[in-house]
Amino acid sequence: MSLLVYEAIGFTQAPQPTVRLSTEPSLEDIRPFEAEASTNQLPTRFTVQAIDASGQPLKNATVHLQLLTPLTTPWFTTDFPIVEGTTLLDLKTLAPAGEVQFQQMMPTRGVYQLKARVTPQVANAFAPFEQTLPISVSENGVKYQNFAILAAVLLLAGLVGGWVIGQRRGIQPGEIAPKPVRLLLSAAVVVAIAALLYVNVSAEVAQSHHSMAMSHLTEVPPPAPYPSQRQEDGLKAQLSGDQRAVVGRLANFQVSITDARTQQPVTDVMVKVRATQMENGWISFAYNGTTDSTGQLRWQEQFFDGASHQIDVEVTPRPISNRQFRPLQIAQTLEVEGIAPPLHVRLISLCYMTGIVAIGLLLGLQLQQRRSNQAE
Repeated sequence: MSLLVYEAIGFTQAPQPTVRLSTEPSLEDIRPFEAEASTNQLPTRFTVQAIDASGQPLKNATVHLQLLTPLTTPWFTTDFPIVEGTTLLDLKTLAPAGEVQFQQMMPTRGVYQLKARVTPQVANAFAPFEQTLPISVSENGVKYQNFAILAAVLLLAGLVGGWVIGQRRGIQPGEIAPKPVRLLLSAAVVVAIAALLYVNVSAEVAQSHHSMAMSHLTEVPPPAPYPSQRQEDGLKAQLSGDQRAVVGRLANFQVSITDARTQQPVTDVMVKVRATQMENGWISFAYNGTTDSTGQLRWQEQFFDGASHQIDVEVTPRPISNRQFRPLQIAQTLEVEGIAPPLHVRLISLCYMTGIVAIGLLLGLQLQQRRSNQAE
């Protein structure tokens, strides 16, 4: 019995296969997408490497990756609340050298989960295993700066209002309140209306500039520069999948490469995939890989931005392959349906702004009261 327990403990403490993750920029420097950024934004480059117990790459592996977005944050919502708690990417691909690289734009702050399942291409070459890797994305500093400025302005407005209301002034005949109070109440009404307009207009701006614009719902995307199916140099390439996507849901895509003469699948080619937001030209997803044994590459991708996107695929020969041909390019455009932020998200923002004004109002009243007591 002792020997069995000892062997069991030794087995559990033995090094196990694992998945290593590296990013560019580093994990500490990853920032979420910013719609109004003044500089060109690049997606984060992920490198996922499957290694065995001795630290060597697992050759001829199949890697299934799922990138999950952070969970919903009801009290401190992000710029894309519809995307929270959903799947951003689902990719299953061959990894001849045990490594998979892809690029992905991160839409929101929070802790993402990258689920990796590694299986052998050859049966019993190694034991399949799964691993979940957390990816923490910090908020852009400009967000905190803008919030601090807005909070200071609202607090100052409330402070001035409380100071004016706290003044002891008599009511003139025919007046229901002193003139400063009436002016302050009028200003408060204007501020309340402006706040309501801000909440609703900001939602519309988020729909348009954050690519959740209702205008995109009926906008027909322009045609792609290349057809979705081409046949050249004895090779037939076809890009198929969803023609319409919805924010918060995965869209399906598939690239098929076959021999034009024999109609047999082609596996000795490289496939470069890139998804580009057409309105501003930034890349949301990119991947370089190979086709599987059926000559296909499949993936599921979510478009958190509600504008039209273009999917570009370039098929090139592998350097060591006997099949050599000119690069073959296919493409298709995709209409993305935007979804407006929920009403409770707007109301929470309004409550925050109203609360800051109320705090300033109470501070102003308290300061005015202290001043009056000292004067007496």
